Amino acid sequence: MATQTKTEPTVCLIAMGSNMQTEAETSRMIIERAAGEVARVLGPVQQSGLYATPCFPAGAGPDYVNAALALFTDLPAASVLKALHKIEADFGRQRVQRWGQRTLDLDLLALGTQVAPDLATFDRWQNLPLETQKLSAPDQLILPHPRLHERAFVLVPLADVAPTWCHPVLGQTVTELLARSPAEDIAEVSLICSGEEWRI
Repeated sequence: MATQTKTEPTVCLIAMGSNMQTEAETSRMIIERAAGEVARVLGPVQQSGLYATPCFPAGAGPDYVNAALALFTDLPAASVLKALHKIEADFGRQRVQRWGQRTLDLDLLALGTQVAPDLATFDRWQNLPLETQKLSAPDQLILPHPRLHERAFVLVPLADVAPTWCHPVLGQTVTELLARSPAEDIAEVSLICSGEEWRI
């Protein structure tokens, strides 16, 4: 009888964002409750501070509340993504407009050092011009997230929970990627409260 190889848990990095409140909850409340739901579904999480950031791209909607989560999982990327999409849907997320307003955005940023589906596909999406990015979305999961290294609103919270995670394509840690980010982009990311202040 064949024995199954046990998959070792690997670090999973998730970006969180909300810029559309409901009648019952502010964006901050949505992020806090969603973090608890991620922990319930996927396991214990380490959470960043909460940050206020301008909507991207400019003029697309109200400012965001952003955060990041790190957890360990032995689930495949497709299963993690399915769980995140289910949580988004439970929070009223509707995917009707790229970069539009949303009650909850949960992006799977990275799963360990996995590059998926392959390096060529990652490179193609990483190098898309901004105007093309506005119109096109991948029809498959790309890991690491092809834009994470360009976005201070992702890197600043991520540095709270995974400063030493090393980008498997670029070969730089989150700390190093953040140090290369434009100072004006970093200055736009304002701390609302530390991770300890909103511990789930």
